[in-house]
Amino acid sequence: MKQIQMVDLKGQYERIKQEIDLAIVECLDSAAFINGPQVNEFRQKLEEYLSVKHVITCGNGTDALQIAMMALNFKPGDEIIVPAFTYVATAEVIALLGLTPVMVEVDPETFNVTAPIIEKAITNKTKAVVPVHLFGQCCDMEPILNLAKHHDIHVIEDTAQALGALYTFSDGTVKSAGTMGDIGCTSFFPSKNLGCYGDGGALFTNDTKLGERIRMIANHGQAKKYHHEMLGVNSRLDTLQAAILKVKLYKLDEYAAARNKAANYYDAVFNGVDGIKMPKRQYNSTHVFHQYTLLLDGVDRDSLKNYLEEKGIPAMVYYPIPLHLQKAFETDRYGEGDFPVSEKLCKQVLSLPIHTELDEEQLAYITQNIISYAIKQRQYA
Repeated sequence: MKQIQMVDLKGQYERIKQEIDLAIVECLDSAAFINGPQVNEFRQKLEEYLSVKHVITCGNGTDALQIAMMALNFKPGDEIIVPAFTYVATAEVIALLGLTPVMVEVDPETFNVTAPIIEKAITNKTKAVVPVHLFGQCCDMEPILNLAKHHDIHVIEDTAQALGALYTFSDGTVKSAGTMGDIGCTSFFPSKNLGCYGDGGALFTNDTKLGERIRMIANHGQAKKYHHEMLGVNSRLDTLQAAILKVKLYKLDEYAAARNKAANYYDAVFNGVDGIKMPKRQYNSTHVFHQYTLLLDGVDRDSLKNYLEEKGIPAMVYYPIPLHLQKAFETDRYGEGDFPVSEKLCKQVLSLPIHTELDEEQLAYITQNIISYAIKQRQYA
């Protein structure tokens, strides 16, 4: 059995090596390293894939979130609602811009924010909500969008973990993650479902004026060179990464299918095992399984993780500390016990290897070790 990786980027590269190498050589031969033709070609292909009017590429996913906040012209003190159970970048850019991140709880089964949770946090200072499509499936967006419209607040989708997921509305309309709110943001970090070989990100919108503003902000606030209409940033996807992403975009649905195959294997084996709760799949969203995350009850998460590592099985904790208990966000507004679901998740979740290169032998080895450990621990509890 080959060594198990949390994400096997080398194995994935080897499958598409010829196409990737050719794309890289074309960039080197052209020497158009910044804003080369591959950037625009990738942008157009991603617009087609997502059925969205405007894709604006940028330097990374964190930049995408910051640019989105800047484009919507929020002012210091404005409140932006974010889940307490997510990666730091979502709230980090809010605080950096002088805005106020308002933490909220998440659903204990899907790990995503919901409209009823968001509604409790809305005040007259609320300007936006950032639904994070965590681990690979969409938040239940229809009620969130209806709520946002009712309260006249913006919706910025963080789809860094769910690019390629599809959400079905009650009328049968299907939309891609990141294309339902005012702005969608994503990351092309190498381990993402659509990842480059460095840093990269993008924003999506169906609003043409907003798209123009986003494009200007990402380019020093200029639409015409040396004519700066607003304060902006320098954030761009380099040509080499765009060329790589263009190749991998054609494989994205294939990659999602491979991840789902692995997830289905996990589901079948873990079904009915005491102490192991499988990730719930949102009924109106597909899942691209950026992570396959178990919720452990009666099984010590940290000791299981250590045991798996001894057996050559990597596992990760996403996330060990909720945002409201992070020192960087320390405030009198929140304290321990304020978000019990998020705090419980941080103590009990464990993400297993899931990627395009997993084979059945590896999956069998992973699941057998987890089940045997869980059974033993419960026997001696």
